[in-house]
Amino acid sequence: MTSTQARHTRRAVLQAAVDAGARCATADPDLFFRGDDELDTDWQARRSEAIRICTGCPMRAACEELALRNGEGEADTDELVRAGLTGPELAAARDRQAVRLAAATAADRDTEGQELDRLVAELRSEAITSPDSARYGTVRSTALRTAAQTDRLRTLAAQIRQIRTARRTRTGWGVAA
Repeated sequence: MTSTQARHTRRAVLQAAVDAGARCATADPDLFFRGDDELDTDWQARRSEAIRICTGCPMRAACEELALRNGEGEADTDELVRAGLTGPELAAARDRQAVRLAAATAADRDTEGQELDRLVAELRSEAITSPDSARYGTVRSTALRTAAQTDRLRTLAAQIRQIRTARRTRTGWGVAA
């Protein structure tokens, strides 16, 4: 994924791409974050290894875009590596691209909120639909029609739960209520 593609891609698509194809997926996640009270020399060695893993990763642009959209990295604290960039490097990039990132995160929330509203409406509609309706007319027995509807309801509920969990995680909730 190029950096231009990553900038124009919605957050959920970026996250899915990173999850599916990042080189760091098989690495120890602790490699990319500085430990509490870790010596500078130890962190520098691990940071260099993390940057090496990121180098050449096909998902590097998407990973950087996610890190910028999520507000990762502090200007005065070297505590992580994301997309081959340190915390201060991410903070500097975020400052340079503040206007674009504000528009991108607003569009992400808007799109996600619209999708959530659509799924909730579809779930409600499905829940009040009789399994005897034309939608399930190709299935012959009542039990099979009911099972098909139940599967559809479970799928919709899982999609809603996934979006809500992601939104709650981004806003600091530990576990979805």
